[in-house]
Amino acid sequence: MVNFTSREIRDIIISMLVIAGAFAYVFKDINHGNFISLIPVALVAVGLGFVFHELAHKFMAVRYGFYAEYRLWVQGLILAIVTAALGFVFAAPGAVYIHGQHISKEENGKISIAGPLTNIALAIIFFVILLFAPYSPLLSLVCSLGFFVNSFLAFFNLLPVFMLDGAKVFKWNPLIWLVTIAVAFVMMAYPYIIAYMF
Repeated sequence: MVNFTSREIRDIIISMLVIAGAFAYVFKDINHGNFISLIPVALVAVGLGFVFHELAHKFMAVRYGFYAEYRLWVQGLILAIVTAALGFVFAAPGAVYIHGQHISKEENGKISIAGPLTNIALAIIFFVILLFAPYSPLLSLVCSLGFFVNSFLAFFNLLPVFMLDGAKVFKWNPLIWLVTIAVAFVMMAYPYIIAYMF
């Protein structure tokens, strides 16, 4: 059974609000400078991706019998705010810390890949809604941002760099890592590919 401490719930909510605010500030130009009205959009498009990514790590770790808890990283939240002011967002608001002995390479790889796979799944859901739901400017905005941001989060987290999910996935299974990061890259690049072709 997956349990959450009150501190963990608080950390998730604070992280989600700060990240949504940072992305809303960066995206404000696409909504005629209306930063406040973009916060709910960013909460759905970005906040869900962030929260579900971290929860996927936690649920997978608990499934293997480990204790896992999300903790915010104050410096990471400050970095997100500062970079947003510069026109982009470097989001490292916190992470799931896993406690347990003898975590195998396979277990670590599967726990790590759960987050990016969740972002890929969310991106696909946003894309399908965008294609088949009746047109609405607000829904189109949410789904477009949700598709792009979740594709980017999946790709970025799969980079085989120390501390990112990709390094652990690569160490476990390079082929699975390659296929997953390739899918994330194609999804992230899709709007640019289509724009270039047409």
